[in-house]
Amino acid sequence: MISAARKANLLSQIEGLNQIPTIPVVLAPLLRYLQQPIEHLDVQTVTDLISQDKALAAQCLQMANSPLFGRWQKIDSLRGAVVGLGFQRVGDIAMSCSLLSILPKGRAGIDPVIFWEHSLGCALVCRHFARKISWPDPGKAYLAGLLHDLGTIVNLWMLPQDFAEAFNLARQQCIPLHEAEQSVLGFTHCDTGSLLAKRWELSADLSEAVSRHHALDESAEHAGLVALVEISDLLCRMTGLNHGFLESRQVSIFEQKGFAVLSKQCESLATVDWARLTFELDSYMDEVRSLVRAIYRK
Repeated sequence: MISAARKANLLSQIEGLNQIPTIPVVLAPLLRYLQQPIEHLDVQTVTDLISQDKALAAQCLQMANSPLFGRWQKIDSLRGAVVGLGFQRVGDIAMSCSLLSILPKGRAGIDPVIFWEHSLGCALVCRHFARKISWPDPGKAYLAGLLHDLGTIVNLWMLPQDFAEAFNLARQQCIPLHEAEQSVLGFTHCDTGSLLAKRWELSADLSEAVSRHHALDESAEHAGLVALVEISDLLCRMTGLNHGFLESRQVSIFEQKGFAVLSKQCESLATVDWARLTFELDSYMDEVRSLVRAIYRK
């Protein structure tokens, strides 16, 4: 059991978040612009905003050509991506590339790519699952899935050695990462993610998904979105889009708190073909891995 003094010391190291890079400066105005009603949006304005960051523009174009984002014909310009994929999809891609770009490389012997394979996989599953159950905002579900493990960025940047100890414990014992973090650090990536969500001024619902996806009982106003993330995260951890290892614990989706929450909010949950959903998730794995590694290794 971690001592109170060590926990306090670790938390004091994190408090300032000074070592963590900021998201690209073009992202905030882009996302603010995309919040407007679609009839007020202009293709060239979106293209110009993204084009201000050449690296981000190149990554967005690469991701836009992935079948994960619904395109099978080659897109050869950023404007073409905006026109072909739509404003929402391009915003999703820009956020995905931006987050991927701030991962620290190779700290404490941990390959951080596995965390973004999991997060991108969770984002895609969240969006797909949201559509299956007629959730009103699949785009928000995508962002919640993408951001849910934001605390791993904090832990990798600020506490690389201590986080490596927690990660190795989780991998050796095949237990959930947040349980190993609680044992080694005295807190989890949900706690540190909450700090970063506040610094980045994320919306209340996204912040709750970051801080409560392993503690749904503590979720209040946005329990439905948090439940979507909880289920999607678990589906990914049970398959090849996990944290680099399979957990040994046997779990049932139908016994999760998130399932009970969504059952009350979405009548169509009862008609979901879970075998088919799992098969569709499996089809994401190779493409997610190749896409994340191609972008991150550049």
